[in-house]
Formats: sequence, C-alpha cells, structure tokens
Amino acid sequence: MATISRPYASSNYMLNLAGVSVGFLKSVEGGGVTAEVISESAGPSYFIKKHLGPIKYEEFTVRIGPSMNIAIYDWIAASWQMNYSRKSGSIVSADYKLEAQSERQFSNALITETTIPAMDGSAKEPAYLTIKFQPEVVQYKKAAGKVSGEIGKSEQKLWLPSNFRLDIAGLDCTKVTKIDSLTVKQTLDDDNVGDARDVQSKPGRLDFPNLKISLFEASAQNMDRLARRFCDQGQQRREQRKERLPDFPLA
Repeated sequence: MATISRPYASSNYMLNLAGVSVGFLKSVEGGGVTAEVISESAGPSYFIKKHLGPIKYEEFTVRIGPSMNIAIYDWIAASWQMNYSRKSGSIVSADYKLEAQSERQFSNALITETTIPAMDGSAKEPAYLTIKFQPEVVQYKKAAGKVSGEIGKSEQKLWLPSNFRLDIAGLDCTKVTKIDSLTVKQTLDDDNVGDARDVQSKPGRLDFPNLKISLFEASAQNMDRLARRFCDQGQQRREQRKERLPDFPLA
C-alpha cells in the first residue's frame, strides 16, 4: 500500500549551524523564495510576454531562548565586532513526537538584525532574542529521523525580563526599573556584478541604538548630574570650535 502523508502541526524547530545543532527555536518566519514577474510588450501583439526576474530569498526571523548552543552567541558577537562570518546550516521542522518532517537549508547567511527584548521589573512572561539573517540560497528538502541536539527542548531554560541588571561605570543603576528594547542593525549591499542568478550580499553599516532606561525619580540625581555634565561639555566643545574657526571678511 502507498504511504499516506498526513498533515502535521509543527511547533518544534531545530536550528543547525555549520553542522552543529544549536537548539530549539521559539518561532521561525521567512526563508521564502520569490521572483518579480517582468512584463514585456513586443510589437503589435495582443499578448504581453512575461518572465521571471532574478530570484530573491527572504531573510529568516527566529526567536531564541537563553539556553542555546554557544555557536549562535559567538555568531552574534562576531557580527557586532564587525568580524563578519557567513554561516550555512538548516532549520528542521518536526511534529509533536520530534520526528523531522521538512528542512530548509540555507547557505552563506549574514546577521542583519539582533533585537534584545525590553527589560521590565514587573514583567511576568518569558523573553526571547529575535535574530534576522539573510541567506544567499535557500533550499527546501524532505527530512527524516528524530530531531535532537546538545540541549533537549525540556532542558532549555526560560528567561524572565524582570531578572536583569544594568551596570554603567560611575553610576548607581540599582534603581532602574525598565530598559527599552534594543535592535542592532546590519545593512547589506547586493553585489549585482555579473550574470549570476544568486546575488551575494556584502556587509554595510553597523548601527547600534540609543539606550533608553526608566527609573524612580527619587534615585535619578546621579543621572541628572551626568546629563548636565554632558550638556556642559558639549557646549564647551561648540564654543572651542567657534574660536578656532577663521573669521573671513564679507565681500
């Protein structure tokens, strides 16, 4: 009898990087393959000819917990230090029995965004890091076997956003109640030289966001003094630059 492929609800996703099982993901989005439809009108024809343009691969958006393999954190740290590393790997989807059903393989991916969730002393729900990475090529394949990694799904610990500590040299940060979410962005530039179907991306500018914190007014004296000192120093620098500028006579 022919084997019947039954539908399944996948809620288990295993991330593999360079042959290493990094761990189970909270969620996965993206990774699709698209192409723009180009229309052409040639001569006095009633039909418009259409063909596909260059293939584009969507970036992946994954959410991870704090108990993943160190390989994923090394990849993030290297990108923040502009020591860019292209990673190849796959995302395996499994059913509730952890039986692999499908696999999305990607090649030469670069991290484009890393979002640290907001830290809030009153939060009760677990927090997750959100990572976006852009692959050069994505392939879908059938998978089989049991999904397993160095750290099992039941062993991955939760991360509560209420458990945080801010440390800034010279400042008392023990009364900080909230830190807004932070997103580090890495722009990519496409290298469209040549007639290759798959376009390679090159790292561009790296952008770190501003830090925004909330604290009790009674403990904000140190922060207020720091802000005033920065403002005074900035004003002094502006005045010094004005003094050094040459005085050109008007015609």
